[in-house]
Amino acid sequence: MKNAVYAQSGGVTSVINASAYGTLVAALESKEIDRVFAGINGVKGILNEDLYDLTEEARSEIDRIPYTPGAVFGSCRTKIDSDEDFEKLFKVFDAHSIRYFFYNGGNDSMDTAHKISKKAKKIGYELQVVGIPKTVDNDLLETDHCPGYGSAARFTAISIMEATRDLKSMYSDSTKVFIMESMGRNSGWLAASGSLASTDRFHGPQIILLPEVPFMEDSFIAKVEEVVKKEGYCSIVASEALKRPDGSFISTAGYYDAFGNVQLGKIGQYLEKIIRDALKCKVHVALPDYLQRSSRHVASLIDWQEAVEVGALAVREAIRGESEVMISINRLRSKPYLKEYTTVALELIANGTKDLPVEFISEDGFYVTDEFRSYALPLIQGEAPNLYLNGLPMYENLQKIRARKLL
Repeated sequence: MKNAVYAQSGGVTSVINASAYGTLVAALESKEIDRVFAGINGVKGILNEDLYDLTEEARSEIDRIPYTPGAVFGSCRTKIDSDEDFEKLFKVFDAHSIRYFFYNGGNDSMDTAHKISKKAKKIGYELQVVGIPKTVDNDLLETDHCPGYGSAARFTAISIMEATRDLKSMYSDSTKVFIMESMGRNSGWLAASGSLASTDRFHGPQIILLPEVPFMEDSFIAKVEEVVKKEGYCSIVASEALKRPDGSFISTAGYYDAFGNVQLGKIGQYLEKIIRDALKCKVHVALPDYLQRSSRHVASLIDWQEAVEVGALAVREAIRGESEVMISINRLRSKPYLKEYTTVALELIANGTKDLPVEFISEDGFYVTDEFRSYALPLIQGEAPNLYLNGLPMYENLQKIRARKLL
């Protein structure tokens, strides 16, 4: 028997389950794959032989997976490093006749997939390993963009557009500065997407703070004061990953995940304090946090479709004999938007980070250029379909049958 296992890893996106759907349906319909499993809470579940057997699931419920937010099988931030971990992992693979491994995640997940593939080769275990890209941060190397980014960018643009209109309504004798904090571990791709709201004539934001630009407090305060004097109010999107000139993060929670990534956040509160202290005006801060990455109801159609496609293509490439690769999106044109899919070696992606290019950042460092907006606009187009019941979204209701433990 040749069975397959799919697993989700890292922070979720609103379309990660679309990739799950594409992968699972392609695997279930393949003549080369006998049974299809999913790791419960990612590779952590595989290590513990905690697997769902999806082969017997009702197809009607599987078809609801792409409409569902979160990670339908559970995610993790588990790092596999020790010989003991690899020994446990491959015992599970062998016991369940796993010959195809599909890992859906970001930078760290591609590193994990790469290590598993190398270990399989070293011990002579037959295993095709294919990475499926996912991250709202949009910072994976060797791909034009990442599934998950377009929908999070759409949420960001819509949210700051609406909040800026709210601010414009009230600034005369209330809040004069609004700050929306944006996710983004190391790069400013998601914060930059707030600029897409400028297509509205009551544009917003007027300032975007990016981690690629060292934060200078005096320059920032001067810029806010200039905008408030000119327009009466100032709308800001700030990346959680803002850095000092020495490269250190301005605001962290002080703890790290298994991959050594520090938990970021509360940059909005820091900015609020320095603005109030300097300008003596009312400042309001919003922290979208999980809402920014999980808001399936406003997902981009383009993003949703591409998420399904990269999952399905991962299965096709694995069956064709490809391994130790990730599915990559190669843009051919922006107007009209055209792309193609390719495969890229995992070693070129693992643990790397793609920053916002210099040409996408305005000269003064407080905004982005038209080149960025031309890049990002195609990715937020269309409305991904939703299922509704009684006015509320309707999600999957899988049986989630656990595979029998054999070890």
